[in-house]
Order: sequence, then structure tokens, then C-alpha cells
Amino acid sequence: MLNEKNVQLGKVRSSIRELFEYGKKRKAEIGEDNVFDFSIGNPSVPAPEKVKDALIEILNTYDPVLLHGYTSAQGDYSVRKTLADYINSRFGTGLNADCLYLTCGAAASLTIVLNAILNEGDEIITPAPFFPEYRVFTQNAGGKFISVKCKEQSFALDFNAIESAITPHTKGVIINSPNNPSGVVYSENDIKTLAALLEKYSLKYGNPIYLIADEPYRELVYDKDTKVPFAMNYYPRSIVCYSYSKSLSLPGERIGYIAVNNQISEFSDLYAGICGAGRALGFVCAPNLFQQLIKKVYSVTSDISVYKRNRDRLYGALIDYGFSVIKPDGAFYMFVKSPEPDAKAFCERAKKHELLIVAGDDFGCEGYARMSYCVAPEMIERALPALKKLAESYNLG
Repeated sequence: MLNEKNVQLGKVRSSIRELFEYGKKRKAEIGEDNVFDFSIGNPSVPAPEKVKDALIEILNTYDPVLLHGYTSAQGDYSVRKTLADYINSRFGTGLNADCLYLTCGAAASLTIVLNAILNEGDEIITPAPFFPEYRVFTQNAGGKFISVKCKEQSFALDFNAIESAITPHTKGVIINSPNNPSGVVYSENDIKTLAALLEKYSLKYGNPIYLIADEPYRELVYDKDTKVPFAMNYYPRSIVCYSYSKSLSLPGERIGYIAVNNQISEFSDLYAGICGAGRALGFVCAPNLFQQLIKKVYSVTSDISVYKRNRDRLYGALIDYGFSVIKPDGAFYMFVKSPEPDAKAFCERAKKHELLIVAGDDFGCEGYARMSYCVAPEMIERALPALKKLAESYNLG
């Protein structure tokens, strides 16, 4: 007998991946320029030139046996120390190399953390909208996944909803800011309020509640006044999961890290639990070539000005056509209110205009749809007539 849960996960792709695959098929049928694919968050900006230069230098100068060999299970010490020093200089923390665990991207980071902290039946709370795989990762680690709605108009945190969801079994809260799919950045006041709430209930129930900050989009903010609060500065029991997939346009290379706040009283056991979960899951020794890369380019970011121009162009057009849209502060997604209650029906109608957008249902937010604008600016221009026709089919404007 096979594991039926995993068989079903393998048979049914996420709605994002399903639409992405449909798009590839449709492009082969009618031509790539005739399909307007806003389905997946695959960076369209190339990695910075410094990434290529660093890789060439590493390949030309490093001992190939060491470069392509194993590192310590939690990652090369010098890389971890470099990253810890950078985090400290940027955010005023006091981390050291043994606060970091290098991973194969943010998905591995989250999976390891959840397996480290969850016992069977423990609960994880996540504000909706949220990245759909949070549910999969939590349930696979034996936890119970609980989503709570954000505020309707702003998608800011709803603290009444979060507080109502906290129970003696609550083990953690996952936040994602800038948010996928809304693009909202949670304010400093919201993070302070959340920290106070988690501290209150950690004391009340005598069990630690962890704040897990999923931060692949930290660098992708577009306005000077927009600041992304660093969770460790506000709450001791914070764990940061970071990936270079978006900031360096390296999604296929799968490199990131877990940073554990060493101000946590149970830090030693928590970090050991993360090392143990990585071992049990087989996530030991992230690819060494890319460990050495991030040691050289940890402070570099891709040219996100392209995403800002895409955001402004797409947002302006959607508003002109009569759609209701939350203007994103960061990430590279637009969350559009469906003109009809059933967002899946809206997305199916969009497909008739060769527009590929993802219904918000799997993000825990019915009545909305996500458009990923990390695409070529030329595609947005080609898509505008189709978007206008879609709006006209609902008599918007």
C-alpha cells in the first residue's frame, strides 16, 4: 500500500502549476506571443552580472574537489558566518554562524522548521491570503493548518481573527511579507502588535509560539517609504526563512537559509531540532557551488526597476478598465477582485481571452485572482487589449 496522501499530491498539481502547464501547451498551439501568461512567479529579470562573474571566478579558482564536495550538514561555516555578520550589520541582531542553516530554497527552509517544531496535532496559523504550499508543508509535518482572514480592503493583519484562532495547541504563526499573492507589506505597528499577542499567549498557555517569517520577497519593494520590518527585532521567538530565488533571480538553483534568533531561551534545542529535521528529511548540505556564490553576492539584488514599471503599468490599466485592485507594495503579484463571486469562473472566462490568471481560492481568499507581473513588459502591452475586452464582458468601467 502506497502513501495515499502523497499519491494524491503527485496526481493533482497546485492550481498555479496546473495553469502554468496549460500555458505551455497553449503557447505551442497558437504561438507564445498570443498567450498572456500571468500564472507563475518565475523572475523575468536576469540574475545580476555579478552573479555570473562570481560563478566564473569560483569555478576557475576553487579546488574542484572541495567545491563539488560535501560541506557541513548545516552549510559551510564561512558562508554561515558571512551571512550572520551581514544580517547583524543590517538589522542590529547578534547572530553567529551557528544560528544559520543553509537550505535548498525557502520551501526546504519552511519544511525543516515545521518538522522541527511540530508534534502531531500542533497548530499553525497563517493570515490569508497565503502561499498554498504552507498547508501542504504543515500537514505533512503532522500539524493542523489554520488560516484566518486579513482585513478585506487593505489585507492588513486582522488581530481579532488571529487572537480568536490561538489555542493551547498553537505552535506558530507564518507571515509572508511582502505577501504572495497580495503584495502587501505588513507595517511595523502590525508586527509589534502581533509580537505582543504571541508573547501574551505563550505566557498564558506556558508553551512557546514561534513567529515564522517567510521572506523570499524581502528585497522586492518599490517605494522608498516602504520598509519591511525584520521579525527578530520585535519578537524573540522568531525564525526567518530566506531564499535568493527572487532577489537574485535564481529560482532554479534552490539556495536559501534558516536564521534562528539566538535570543530564544530554548535556542540550543530549537537549532538542534532544525539540524535534526534537516537530517531526517534529507536536506543536508545545500549545493556547495551556490553556497560559495551567496558568500560573494549576499548584498546584491537584481534590477527590480523592471517589476516596478510593470506594476505601475498593469495597475493603472486595470483601474482604468474598471477592475478593483489592491496596489502592491512589494513582491511581483497583483491581487484583483473578481467581478463575479466565483473567482474560478472569472479565471475561466479570462482563459477565453488567452489570459492566464490564478483564482484566489487556493490562497485562502475566495473572490480574488492573482496576476504575476514578473513578465516581459512587452507581454503586458500585448495583454492590455485582452484585459480590456475581459472588463467589457462584465460591463466594467
